Amino acid sequence: MPANLLIVESPSKAKTLQKYLGKDFQILASYGHVRGLVRKSGSVDPEKDFKMKYQVIDKNKKHVDAICDAVEAADHVYLASDPDREGEAISWHIMEILKAKKLLNPEKTFKRVVFHEITETAVLHAVANPRDIDFNLVNAQQARSALDYLVGFNLSPLLWRKVRTGLSAGRVQSPALRLICEREIEIRAFNPQEYWSIHLDTKKGRSKVAAKLTTWQGKKLDQFDIPNETEQTAILAGLAGKDAVVHSVEKKKKSRSPAAPFTTSTLQQEAVRKLGFTTDRAMRTAQQLYEGINLGGETVGLITYMRTDSVALSNDALAEIRGYISEHFEKEYLPKDPIAYKNKAKNAQEAHEAIRPTSILRTPESVKTFLSPEQFKLYQMIWKRTLSCQMTPAKFDTVAVDIAVGGPENLFRATGQTLVFPGFIAVYQEDADDVDDDEDEARLPVMLEGDVLPVEKIFGEQHFTQPPPRFTEASLVKSLEEFGIGRPSTYASIIFTLKDREYVILDKKRFTPTDTGEVVNKFLSEHFTQYVDYNFTAKLEDKLDEISNGSREWIPVLEEFWNKFHKLVEEKQALSRAEATHEAMDEDCPKCGKHKLSIRLGRRGRFISCSSYPECDYTRNIGDDPNAAPLEPEVVPDRTCPKCESPLHIKLGRYGKFIGCSAYPKCKHIEPLEKPKDTGIECPECHKGSLIERKSRYGKLFYSCNTYPDCKYATWNPPVAEACPQCKWPIMTIKVTKRRGTEKVCPQKECGYSEVLIPPPEKEPKS
Repeated sequence: MPANLLIVESPSKAKTLQKYLGKDFQILASYGHVRGLVRKSGSVDPEKDFKMKYQVIDKNKKHVDAICDAVEAADHVYLASDPDREGEAISWHIMEILKAKKLLNPEKTFKRVVFHEITETAVLHAVANPRDIDFNLVNAQQARSALDYLVGFNLSPLLWRKVRTGLSAGRVQSPALRLICEREIEIRAFNPQEYWSIHLDTKKGRSKVAAKLTTWQGKKLDQFDIPNETEQTAILAGLAGKDAVVHSVEKKKKSRSPAAPFTTSTLQQEAVRKLGFTTDRAMRTAQQLYEGINLGGETVGLITYMRTDSVALSNDALAEIRGYISEHFEKEYLPKDPIAYKNKAKNAQEAHEAIRPTSILRTPESVKTFLSPEQFKLYQMIWKRTLSCQMTPAKFDTVAVDIAVGGPENLFRATGQTLVFPGFIAVYQEDADDVDDDEDEARLPVMLEGDVLPVEKIFGEQHFTQPPPRFTEASLVKSLEEFGIGRPSTYASIIFTLKDREYVILDKKRFTPTDTGEVVNKFLSEHFTQYVDYNFTAKLEDKLDEISNGSREWIPVLEEFWNKFHKLVEEKQALSRAEATHEAMDEDCPKCGKHKLSIRLGRRGRFISCSSYPECDYTRNIGDDPNAAPLEPEVVPDRTCPKCESPLHIKLGRYGKFIGCSAYPKCKHIEPLEKPKDTGIECPECHKGSLIERKSRYGKLFYSCNTYPDCKYATWNPPVAEACPQCKWPIMTIKVTKRRGTEKVCPQKECGYSEVLIPPPEKEPKS
């Protein structure tokens, strides 16, 4: 066995490192985290200095055992988990496991190695310069885990009791939800304001010119100075029949500098805007590029570590980038000195560099054949952004022409710009969210003061102010960073959790809170105001940063948080469910006339009902006309409820129409409107019912026993009335995947039998 053992997180990274370190090293992967907090109450004990109970993660036990066996045979152990707080904590957890198994032999050496790119030079340098575990980083990660645990395991059960089971609250997830909900409240409360603008269409020679009225009767116009059609009609009448003359021409030179190289936050934003990725997809793809790609027999890490808030570039990288620009571009594209960027993120320290290619000489086209389409798109974007950040600014000639109509007291302005020198734009240009069309991009013909222009048309345009836009993934990430909610490495998981919990939905790539999300946000904002406050969340992140740099102790931070938080949680136990989920309305119930209406949260979303429900059963949907006559329920003909014999009604729920008992809530019988398709295949588990086709709550087809809930057997794949030749299970299923094609599969996981029916189509050879 080799005398040296190096432990990394990812198995794909292990394959890459083995080639760099050779036969003297054994490389093993921990497969991510090796230990986690025990997932039950009491795993963090505030009474004992927040002592934390950890356990080995079940799915990684075999990898931990392999590491322990290898440690026994090794002389030198190198812990090479990722270069951030989380990676530092993983290395510490491995050491704690070895300590518990009494494998920390004093004759062996245990060292931490850190590299920010998986290249031979960086890896060999890291192994040659190991260090001890940084307990400041470990304690910062422990403090973060403890805070998240204490919030989750105290707030979530409270939500279950007061709102609905299955809900969750998180230390950073909840302020992020608040951002989305508050934006929705702004949109609903927004009152559009009318205003008008006046425009002139003219031309010089064959070139058309569009101008906008900026000065009327000697007064500069503001946005709302023409408030209605009457005012604009009066202005048009005053300008009718007047000549147009060029009053003044103003020329300026403008430059635009390149954007800084990518951080985790800006990479996620640009991947959403430019590539249409989700933040989660962007980070997964970046991880693949970092860990290594097989380039025709050689596995190479293509980018530096992708969890960073630094915008710095190493001197070696700068020299290589400037050399590439010098060789492939004219000399005007290379600045005299390297361009240095300042970190906007406070306490940017967890990685030494921005996200960049490990070598700018490895162009996107040269590696395209070895990358998947999404890997290529992301690598190309990172490569271009990195190259462009060291190029000269783009230069523009701008011109503003004031055109007088009927005298110099009435001025229309036409603006335009011409790109004189592209600079960095020749390689890359940053995108932005919610940007209006830039009128300055228009190119104007040459005009001189005193030129007389034909008046082709003068007209008014009606406008209305617009509400603030809903968040996209990119703009939400930007806001999370601005408010200091979480850290860039957590943004993707925050967004994933909000979607997974159905607190928000993406509609046309913009976030809208669900009814459940709004009720949860309202509950937390009213009763746990401090803990969803943006400043409080940001200050807590600052304290975690101070723990990581050694300027603050972690136990006092937890004590300060817990003492106030725990007291508040205990106080809120007395809240009633109605106080948490009902929103009083100043409207009398039209049915009983005795009580007020309230907005409530039901299984299928929010609705309006009488506050005396179920004494008075008046209900209506939010948004329905309160003065409209209530619709008579649609009765199912010739049928009664099989449970209580009351009439059956066709009702509308969150997932469409269904049949329900008219005696609800006393009787809760429901059934699908359309009879499910029966496959005619006997249920393999109970042998009493047959498998029928159903739809999940998300619309996905599955197959289950028609005797449910007596028999709960179900399978996602279409069943086949054929016994498995290997384990003799009564049915098989048909599974279709891009990788394996169409195959017949045994639904019993422990069996694993499969038979290819139609192989996948052959891939076209890459050019």
